[in-house]
Amino acid sequence: MSKAILICGKLCCGKTTYAAQFDAARLSCDELMRTLWPEGAGEAHDVFAARTQTYLLKKAAELVRLGVDVVLDWGPWTRAGRETVRNYFTQRGIPFELHYIHVDEAEWHRRIAKRNAAAGPDVYFVDEGLLAKFEARFEAPKREEVDVWLEGR
Repeated sequence: MSKAILICGKLCCGKTTYAAQFDAARLSCDELMRTLWPEGAGEAHDVFAARTQTYLLKKAAELVRLGVDVVLDWGPWTRAGRETVRNYFTQRGIPFELHYIHVDEAEWHRRIAKRNAAAGPDVYFVDEGLLAKFEARFEAPKREEVDVWLEGR
């Protein structure tokens, strides 16, 4: 049976690169948001991101029911967010896996600098505000929450 995979990890940890390795439909919140709001969603970003994720969950369930594996390329920052996704699929009888990409602090900051140096229309620039917001909200998963744990990809 087909399944849904959610990839979790810090900003710039390699989620999209990892997601591309699967023979699966990849549903990216960032990609859809950049398409719909190329100039940025401003203060409404969090509201639009939540709506986008809700839409992508519905599409993921539809695709899995049609026999297509799906990779959700967005990383819920909180335990509650990850649990919401897990429950969504579990309640629908859809096999689900959480994959977590862990990177240490030094590597993470190196990757942010590399992304920012290459930032353009297809890449979010990680400014100090986004970094502070992320650091205040991100709850790294515990090993027992994760189906596949990857180190520093």
